[in-house]
Amino acid sequence: MAEIAEDDVIAALREVIDPSQGRSVVDLGMVSAVHVKQTNISFALEVPAHRGPAMEPVRQAAEKAARAIPGVTSATVVVTAHSGTASTADAVPDETVEKVHEIKVRRFVAVASGKGGVGKSTTAVNLAIALRLEGLRVGLLDADVYGPSLPRMLGVSGRPAAAGGDMVRPLENYGVHLMSMGLLVPDDTAMIWRGPMVQSALTQMLDSVAWGTLDVIVIDLPPGTGDIQISLAQQVSLAGAVVVSTPQDIALLDVVKAITMFDKAEVPVLGMIQNMAYWSCPDCGRTDHIFGNDGVTGEASRRGIEMLGEIPLSLEVRTGGDSGTPVVVANPRSVQAKTYRQIARRLMEVADLRREEEEA
Repeated sequence: MAEIAEDDVIAALREVIDPSQGRSVVDLGMVSAVHVKQTNISFALEVPAHRGPAMEPVRQAAEKAARAIPGVTSATVVVTAHSGTASTADAVPDETVEKVHEIKVRRFVAVASGKGGVGKSTTAVNLAIALRLEGLRVGLLDADVYGPSLPRMLGVSGRPAAAGGDMVRPLENYGVHLMSMGLLVPDDTAMIWRGPMVQSALTQMLDSVAWGTLDVIVIDLPPGTGDIQISLAQQVSLAGAVVVSTPQDIALLDVVKAITMFDKAEVPVLGMIQNMAYWSCPDCGRTDHIFGNDGVTGEASRRGIEMLGEIPLSLEVRTGGDSGTPVVVANPRSVQAKTYRQIARRLMEVADLRREEEEA
């Protein structure tokens, strides 16, 4: 039996792609500490600390690739996270602070539901990535201060680094820049702030973050139709809102309230998305409308609002959100991923989203 060499391991790992960056773990310089002992292999994948939670699928793919090398009987792969924060000595020079404040965002688009539990945040993160895949520079603002979930869904963790002055840098994964209260407080900390404090926090996440030049920031609005939602809608001059709901009547009751809120705030509703629209049995092919049939479609028709798409109920969507690898990245050929991409392309048209240089 031929001896296994380190070059064999590197060659196998060139086939393992980091979906966030579209390049192999070898080309990205992630592979380190390769050790070969007879038929056993071990190595590490080095990643920035904030990307640690999203790397499990890549780690598993790397382990599988290593095990497939002829003669290998075992492979051990660990993910090591290095801090991306700069020390005081490496702080941003004073001359950079001026550039940090040159924040330029062409459009803001809100994703709302009026009701929790209908998949609004899941939709927001998949749409943000889908827009990035269409070539836009995308930011994602988690405005749900009381229940921030987007860091986990986007597969990031850790505190944002200082960017000079009182500014901080958003964290990034899959090419999307994220700011969330979930990056600033521990997961087990309950936010018990009153309205004015929440509004101040949201203002800081908009104005004190070095977003840079972006084509769009997708804002995941919190459930409800209170002062926070209206103030935020007016503060950033929204290009429009996307309203998400399941087909069931009880969810649509709150959707109507959300649409009324946007009407009063003079924010156009760009379209509606019917989430968990149906479930298709993978074994027999039977389709069940678990949460009702065409409830959102009917509501959109009655109000003259465009139906942007229907997302089928799927285990992959749920597991993708929990693991930090959204379905648009985890399974781009799935019905759900293709629908998110179609919605993103339509949203680019109705909200006039395009790269800034295209205007020249």
